[in-house]
Amino acid sequence: MLLKQMKYFITIAECGSFTEAAIQCYISQSAISQQIRALEADLQVQLLIRQKRHIELTEAGKYFYRHAKAILKEVEHITEETKRLGEDHELALRIGYPKNFSLHELQQAITQFYDLYSEVKISIVSGTHEELYELLLQGKIDLKISEQRRTYNQDYYNDELKYSESYVEIASVHPMAKKPILTTEDLKSMSCILVVSKGYEQSEKNFYEKDLGLSHQFLYVDSLEQARLMVVGNRGYLPIDVIGHMDIPVKGIKRIPLYKNGKPVQRNYFVCWNKRNTNYYIEEFAEILKNIFN
Repeated sequence: MLLKQMKYFITIAECGSFTEAAIQCYISQSAISQQIRALEADLQVQLLIRQKRHIELTEAGKYFYRHAKAILKEVEHITEETKRLGEDHELALRIGYPKNFSLHELQQAITQFYDLYSEVKISIVSGTHEELYELLLQGKIDLKISEQRRTYNQDYYNDELKYSESYVEIASVHPMAKKPILTTEDLKSMSCILVVSKGYEQSEKNFYEKDLGLSHQFLYVDSLEQARLMVVGNRGYLPIDVIGHMDIPVKGIKRIPLYKNGKPVQRNYFVCWNKRNTNYYIEEFAEILKNIFN
């Protein structure tokens, strides 16, 4: 059995005519008829009932049509992916993650992925939500991990990882460190410390101020380590999301759940990538990451 015979059969089934199918396949009617007879002889079963003006599929033909179409689609995908991989001088996977993201699960996912696909070179970059969004749009990363701040774009896959619980890290010496929970109202008089890349301060400020209702006073740092040094020094509080394993805060810092309007603040995290640029390795890494969180 040849793939071209499967293609001819599918075309005939969809056209309902040998004549029309022959035209679409750029082959003579006698030649396409001969190929279908050879296919039936190979399978030792009748696939078509030939009438004067139309054809009908037998039960075996209907079964063969459904599965042959799926096989050809898979062959097309394999062919395209093989060509793409053949054109790449080096297999690479570029991952973007938030600056305040717990690295434990990400490291675990990378380790599992590399055990399976050691030929793939993995590079990672951290950034703010807006920064990672721009990198993905520009094709500078293959997929990003971030919370949902926009409506879904139909051009991208958005696979949910987990709802995060939002917390506040505050100096242990601060009077509010004794509270079991902290509300956005409690924090209005304090400075909010944000981990943000240079040039993205305003977009992060807008989100935390308008969407989460946090304080109007903001301090900006480039790393989580710098932010926690400021917290220990009682310079302000650090909002942080816990969506997986998070190390116990260092001495001098208290981590307290954040509430708004009487309810815990939660944020939904996703792994996102462009449908047009998807490939086996991106999809496999996303699946590994989802399994770790779930």
